[in-house]
Amino acid sequence: MNDLYSWIAHQHHGLHTFKSFQDKLEQLAEHHPAQRGLCRVLSHLVQDYIEAFDEAPLPAELARNVHHRLMQLLASLELHGDSERKLADINRLAGFALWPIPQSPSGGEHRPHH
Repeated sequence: MNDLYSWIAHQHHGLHTFKSFQDKLEQLAEHHPAQRGLCRVLSHLVQDYIEAFDEAPLPAELARNVHHRLMQLLASLELHGDSERKLADINRLAGFALWPIPQSPSGGEHRPHH
């Protein structure tokens, strides 16, 4: 994930970066089949964020925070670990949320409108 980390560290925190990140994950999965599961879970994680804010205002502070969280997450992954480590990374990713869903005043979840 070092290449992905380096790439994302030099990108703007806007949604276009996250869409491009998904393209990079697809290429990585194609060239490194052993990483397909990890790439798919990462792509799904990013897709939820993209869908939530596609065509909706994206607060700059939230965008910076999500970008930073993704960088931290990528730094914690071990591409060349044994199968037990890879499975642990995939399971951790599956339970990870890139962005918190703010609570509306009524107490329900608030998601941006499409």
